[in-house]
This record gives sequence, structure tokens and C-alpha cells, in this order.
Amino acid sequence: MRAIEITQPGKPEVLQLCERPTPELKAGEVLIKVHAAGINRPDVFQRLGQYPVPPGASDLPGLEVAGEIVDGELGDSGFAKGDMVCALVQGGGYAEYCAAPLAQCLPVPQGLSMVEAASLPETFFTVWSNVFDRAQLSEGETLLVQGGTSGIGVTAIQLATAMGHRVFATAGTEDKRRACEELGAERGINYRDEDFVAVVKELTGGKGVDVVLDMVAGDYVGREIDCLADDGRIAIIALLGGAKANVDLSQVLRRRLSISGSTLRPRPVAFKGAIAQKLRERVWPLLEAGKIKPVIYKTFPLAEAAAAHELMESSTHVGKIVLQVV
Repeated sequence: MRAIEITQPGKPEVLQLCERPTPELKAGEVLIKVHAAGINRPDVFQRLGQYPVPPGASDLPGLEVAGEIVDGELGDSGFAKGDMVCALVQGGGYAEYCAAPLAQCLPVPQGLSMVEAASLPETFFTVWSNVFDRAQLSEGETLLVQGGTSGIGVTAIQLATAMGHRVFATAGTEDKRRACEELGAERGINYRDEDFVAVVKELTGGKGVDVVLDMVAGDYVGREIDCLADDGRIAIIALLGGAKANVDLSQVLRRRLSISGSTLRPRPVAFKGAIAQKLRERVWPLLEAGKIKPVIYKTFPLAEAAAAHELMESSTHVGKIVLQVV
């Protein structure tokens, strides 16, 4: 099969088209003929040598795919060979065939293209796990999304809004700020021109938000504490602003705040399978009803993965970048 491999850590040009054997399946896996594969920020970190591949996972980049089940034991899963699915994988998505745990496969939502379906798993699994499971965003609560026009951001804004929450989101330009609002955020905040703490406090009558989804970390954490409501929660999912933070722990104690972090890729199949079930029950109906829509910024053919990474690193995009394989 054709695939994209990382020839050595480095710039996008280290992504090269190659020939690899079709994956051999492990117990509980299916083989997917890939039609499209999503690009995600962790793929960039892996290419740079900053995101180690979990033991036993493919060294090929790519954490989400959409395509046709062509092999594997399907048991009583309800899937059959020939079904079109999207799946979260530990690696190997930038290829013509990819092995995926059956438990992490979901049907392509009715009405969506394969490109749109490929943009779903990594961001929807991540947002559900962190915002709703870990941070327990509950009825009547508010959410602040850092990086509102990223793949994670557009998912979090739409999903929380569709479930009835007030959402605020930060972005780095006026166009991106407006894009956040078009996606459903009550207020987009241009962090270059505005203090997100002050804006959030004003919009919430001084209370603050209940949950912050944070992919920045670094010196943002201290400021996020300042804009949290009592009993508020911060869910950290990336460290784009650095791994060190100076925080006022007296606020954490006095106001019963919680700061948590997680990475999804090394978690076991059973954990991710449980998220898949929740997504199928709670989120897939929203996608099929058009209440949440995939946001595709640009597609590239598989052989142009390097150009896709260049675009990802430019941070000029709004939404997802996807490789078309078929």
C-alpha cells in the first residue's frame, strides 16, 4: 500500500510517500480501506520528534480515518464488511489501509461525506472525554474554549452550544473571532486585543466560567484560574504555550477549583470504546440532524501531506485539514 512516513524528525518535507505492507490485524481490530484521513496537531509533534509513538502502534502518522471495512472479525458489533465507518486510531492513518480497533469505529453519520467523517474522531473523542466526562460540564454551566478555530475548538464550540451551554472562545484575529461566533460562541474574544479574563468576567456578571478547555497552558493557566467560577474546572489537553505555569494555589483551595490534564492516544481501547458509545448515542444524532457540522478548511491528496502540515503549522486555518486517499 501507499503511505506517508516520517523519514526523520524535522520540517514538513520529511513526510515522504512510501510503500508499506498492508497492516496485519490484531485481535479486536478491523482493516479499513482509507478514503480520507484527518490532520491533527499531534501529527505535527510526532513529525518533529516530540510525541513518541505508543508501544505497538504504527509509526506512520495519522490518528483518524474514514473508509470501508474490508477485513476483520466483526462479531455482534452490528458492522459488516463493506460498511463505511470513521475511526480513532493510535497511528497509521496516512495510508491506503489502516488497522483500527473495532470498538473505536463509528458509522459515517448520515448525510456526511467521507472527508467530513474523517474530520470527526480525534476532535470529538477528545472534546467529549475532556469537557463532558473529565470536566463534567453540566446543565446551566458555561464553557471557555481556548483556540476556538482549531479543530478541537470548532468541535467544542458547536457541541457545547448544541447541548444548551453558553460558550465563549478565544482567537488570534478578528476574522477568527467572528468565525467563533458564527459557529455558535456567544462571544469570540481576540486575545491579541482583549483580556479574556476581563471579558469573561463581564459577560458572566463577575461569576466566571465553569469550565475552561485549554490547549495553551503555560502562563494562561494562572489567568484561567482568575476567570473561573467557584468550583470551576480547567481541562488541559495540550501545551502550546509551555509546560510551566505560575499559579495562585490559594485560589484553588479557597474556591474549590480543579485542574486536570489528559492525553487520549495512549489510553486503552476499552476507555476509548466507552467514549465511542457515548458519541454514538449523544452526538451522532446531532450531526445527522445538522445541528453540528464538520468544518473543513482544505483537503490535500495523500502525496501532499507535507503541504498539509505546512498549512497546519501556519495556524491560518479555521477547522480541519484532511488528506484525501481515494
